[in-house]
Amino acid sequence: MSEQKLSDNERLKRESNFLRGTIETDLNDRITGGFTADNFQLIRFHGMYQQDDRDIRAERAKQKLEPLHNVMLRARMPGGVITPSQWLAIDKFADEHTMYGSIRLTTRQTFQFHGVLKPNIKLMHQTLHQIGIDSIATAGDVNRNVLCTTNPVESALHQEAYEWAKKISEHLLPKTRAYAEIWLDGEKLETTDEEPILGSTYLPRKFKTTVVIPPQNDVDVHANDLNFIAIAEDGKLVGFNVLVGGGLAMTHGDKSTYPRRADDFGFVPVDKTLDVAAAVVTTQRDWGNRSNRKNAKTKYTLDRVGSDVFKAEVEKRAGIEFAPSRPYEFTDRGDRLGWVEGIDGKHHLALFIENGRLLDYPGKPLKTGVAEIAKVHRGDFRMTANQNLIVAGVPAEEKANIEKIAREHGLIDDGISEQRKNSMACVSLPTCPLAMAEAERFLPEFVTDVEQVLEKHGLPEEENIILRVTGCPNGCGRAMLAEVGLVGKAPGRYNLHLGGNRNGTRIPKMYRENITVEQILAEMDSLVGRWASERQEGEGFGDFVVRVGVIAPVEVSKRDFYA
Repeated sequence: MSEQKLSDNERLKRESNFLRGTIETDLNDRITGGFTADNFQLIRFHGMYQQDDRDIRAERAKQKLEPLHNVMLRARMPGGVITPSQWLAIDKFADEHTMYGSIRLTTRQTFQFHGVLKPNIKLMHQTLHQIGIDSIATAGDVNRNVLCTTNPVESALHQEAYEWAKKISEHLLPKTRAYAEIWLDGEKLETTDEEPILGSTYLPRKFKTTVVIPPQNDVDVHANDLNFIAIAEDGKLVGFNVLVGGGLAMTHGDKSTYPRRADDFGFVPVDKTLDVAAAVVTTQRDWGNRSNRKNAKTKYTLDRVGSDVFKAEVEKRAGIEFAPSRPYEFTDRGDRLGWVEGIDGKHHLALFIENGRLLDYPGKPLKTGVAEIAKVHRGDFRMTANQNLIVAGVPAEEKANIEKIAREHGLIDDGISEQRKNSMACVSLPTCPLAMAEAERFLPEFVTDVEQVLEKHGLPEEENIILRVTGCPNGCGRAMLAEVGLVGKAPGRYNLHLGGNRNGTRIPKMYRENITVEQILAEMDSLVGRWASERQEGEGFGDFVVRVGVIAPVEVSKRDFYA
């Protein structure tokens, strides 16, 4: 790779003085609402993306105004745990200092603020810091927010897994003081920054890590670069199976890009967890493609050098040898909505939040409802990787009150179908600059259409299809692990992918390219009709379309995805 020209992102990282750049100068420039030159990219390492409201972009241009620049911030919340007092603080900030007034729960098991204008950016970081939250390394070429199975803590195993998610996150964080200096008014010293794990130019591309407890695959392990599958003996965590090289992003029209399942490297004892995490990250740091960012993710490094070669290097750097993987099975990946009782006698209420968007809608004040629960709740909240929210650690005597508040504010709706509960979309328009088609705003009505198709063909109410929509091929909505995945191609048009499975271990394959919503529904009508009449007992839609030959299975991503 040294003979090839490095991408410009490598230059800007190298010249950034450990991610400082001239962000502070830009922050004080009131002539523009945005960040300029390299800083547009560098603020991502601080957890922010510059965006604008695309719904009004053309109108502002007519008025000879620049786009309404603002930032989206993604918080760092390993395992998705947040306290009620923290929640009330972020709720207040969203009300008072964002353009949209909402809190959005994401597929990365955290929350996002959308629409923060430049004068409020430093206040945002300082507000978060005061309540023990930051946004360090939730974007950019670093290890991002570490996910963890969000099943309520029913055993010591769940608590151990969450603690390891926090440890991994801290271990892999950037060590630069840039975040504190710029946003928290930290003392500026002559820099002696060192990045022993990430390196002075950080990683070639973004890197995602999870900790998961079978049989729940609620974090979708095959969407991530590095996954630790918890293995227990007698209810005690003894180690992890390590899966490396998953990822879902691709580029339309570029067959050198593709979604990929993670490879199983084997088992490691629990005391080697951080060593292995660092070894995988540093191997990708040194071996990843720094010339072509479209081929820079870990999945491409594994396919280029060979999975066995990459694994051997990880063993060398970590000073271990992987043992054969211990047996495990994924049987589900949805959130168990409603009440669940833990072994400690505490109760946990998982609330369905469509698209993760917490806002007060007419007759359905969701955001106010969560705030009202936070005022009386004595446990904590858990954000899930499926965009839902768990009210965790509720004493038996408080259940009725919590449920009453939730129902009064529309947070519990007994009429929500299983199909809606198992459908998901990324943010997309109007804020995401990469969006090619609608996703979040499109999904609710589209799910209604799919519900009608299922009903038309006599399928029982509890039946559903894992359905996901993304506004572009970058993978935020994890459509490439769905039974039916729609990937935005242009306004009102999507690529239709079929053939994933219910437990999230198979990539779907493109069935129809660049088709309209009406065409998608016509295809669904035909295929669901066949599924209803021809399926085997308990057979999911994705397994059915593969078995009867509607679509070929993707066994090896690079070989099969475009075949």
